[in-house]
Amino acid sequence: MSEIPYGVGEGPATRVSLSLPEGTAEAIRRRVGKREFSAFITEAVERELRGQILDEYLADYERRQGPISEHEQERARRVFDEVFAEEGQWPAAS
Repeated sequence: MSEIPYGVGEGPATRVSLSLPEGTAEAIRRRVGKREFSAFITEAVERELRGQILDEYLADYERRQGPISEHEQERARRVFDEVFAEEGQWPAAS
């Protein structure tokens, strides 16, 4: 692990080992081609991390302030996406 605290989507590329069911791997290859396989996986993982970070934030908010309606949760997701798309930065993963 690096001692430099990179945020999600930052830092140099690093090689990792990944095991997927063959059917899933083949579906990705058919969709994006062999050359874009890593980029596809990276984008999917980053989307998942963004969702988990937002879910953690919303759960913490609900613990402190009470329930949030479905409408307000969707609004928070839109704002979250807009803010981090504009700034080009991700919050730190916890």
